[in-house]
Amino acid sequence: MDKEMYAAIESHMLSCMGDSAHDKEHIYRVLHLALDLAGHEGEDVDRDILTAAALLHDIGREDQFRDPSLCHAEAGSVKAYDFLLSLGWDEGRAGWVRACILTHRYRSDRPPQSIEAKLLFDADKLDVTGAIGIARTLYYGGAVGSALYSLDEHGLVLDGTEAGPNTFLQEYRHKLEHIGEKLYTSRAREIAAGRKQAAQSFYENLLAEIRGCR
Repeated sequence: MDKEMYAAIESHMLSCMGDSAHDKEHIYRVLHLALDLAGHEGEDVDRDILTAAALLHDIGREDQFRDPSLCHAEAGSVKAYDFLLSLGWDEGRAGWVRACILTHRYRSDRPPQSIEAKLLFDADKLDVTGAIGIARTLYYGGAVGSALYSLDEHGLVLDGTEAGPNTFLQEYRHKLEHIGEKLYTSRAREIAAGRKQAAQSFYENLLAEIRGCR
């Protein structure tokens, strides 16, 4: 991808980022991780497709933030497709990026198909592992009004394995704890394994401190 095209895509991405848990620094981390993962997958990866998908994968976040019934992956994939067409991309390659963005969500019945889509999925999920993942989850939870924990009918602190309501402890037990099981590439699983202890220790310490205050 030439510098002019990269700059145009980057500028569009920057104009769409309003959620601090999914800000431009998240995008750049995902891009860096995606390209790192690609370096372990041989020469079959189309890095222009991967770069465009990584830069644009969260441009639907603002739509979802305004209307939680929307899926940011669906909204963002359409926006990215239309934007790339406006830059002169052909329908096939713009559609390739659209498919990567459409399938990057953790909780989705649309698994990624292409290697570029799998690399984007893995890179995005790696940014919710370890200490960064804990920080981002807490930040986003605060922004949408989620609680740290919930209590049972006896006033005891639940550990997050319950079905609801959505709390930080529940997000850890239902998502963050299992990220490594969902990854497609060996390099991503290696990185996730190296970060796992930081997140697990935070969860265990937080739960112990909360219960110690009840």
